[in-house]
Amino acid sequence: MGEAIVELKNVNIYQSDNLILQEVNITVEKGEFVYLVGKTGTGKSSLLKTLYGDIILKEGSAFVAGFDLKQMNWKTVPFLRRNLGVVFQDFQLLTDRNVTENLRFVLRATGWKDHKLMDAKIAEVLEKVGLKAKGFKMPFEMSGGEQQRVDIARALLNSPKLILADEPTGNLDPETSDEIMQLLFNICREISTTIIMATHDYIVIKKFPARMLKTEKGRVFDNANIAML
Repeated sequence: MGEAIVELKNVNIYQSDNLILQEVNITVEKGEFVYLVGKTGTGKSSLLKTLYGDIILKEGSAFVAGFDLKQMNWKTVPFLRRNLGVVFQDFQLLTDRNVTENLRFVLRATGWKDHKLMDAKIAEVLEKVGLKAKGFKMPFEMSGGEQQRVDIARALLNSPKLILADEPTGNLDPETSDEIMQLLFNICREISTTIIMATHDYIVIKKFPARMLKTEKGRVFDNANIAML
C-alpha cells in the first residue's frame, strides 16, 4: 500500500440539510489518477467541494493531504488549500494582468515573500506546462488550451499533493483536450501528484483510461463500468 492522499470512511455529504451522498468510502493514493464521473446533479461537485473544504464534513471521517476534514474551520481551510491545486473549466484567470502576474498573485496570497524565489517558482511551473516563453502574455492573447495550461501551472505553484480538476477539457477542442490530458498524466507520473478529475467527456476517458469513481443515486461507486454509463 502506498501513501493515502484521500481517505474517506463512512462519509455522508450534505448541502444545507439535504443528504447528497451517503456512505462514501474512498482511498486514493499518492500518484494516482482518478476520474470522477456521473450525471449532473448526482453529487460530483459536492464531493469535490468537500475535498477542498468548501462543504464542512458532518458525518464520517476524512483525511485529505494529511488534514482531518472533521477539524476544518475558516481558520484552517486555507492551510488545507495550500496543499491542493484546483483546475477549473473556465480558467478563472485575472484578465487585467499577464500570466506571470497571475501566478505571482497566487504566491503572494499563499504567503510567499521572497521575489527571487517567486520568480524561480513561476519559471519552473511555466516550463512544466510548456509555456516557458509566454509569461508576458495577457490571457486574452492566448488560446483556450494555453489558458488551461496557465490554470494548471497555477495549481502547481505550491507543489500540491493533490490536484482537483473540474471539467478541465470541457471548453476545449478534441486536439487541445488530448494535449491537456497528456500534460495532466505527465504531472501525475513525473512528480507523483495525485489527480482527481471530474469529467463528462467519455471520449477522453477511452483515450486515457484510468480508475473511475461514479456518483449515482446518492452513492459513489468505484471502478464503474464505462458501458453502464
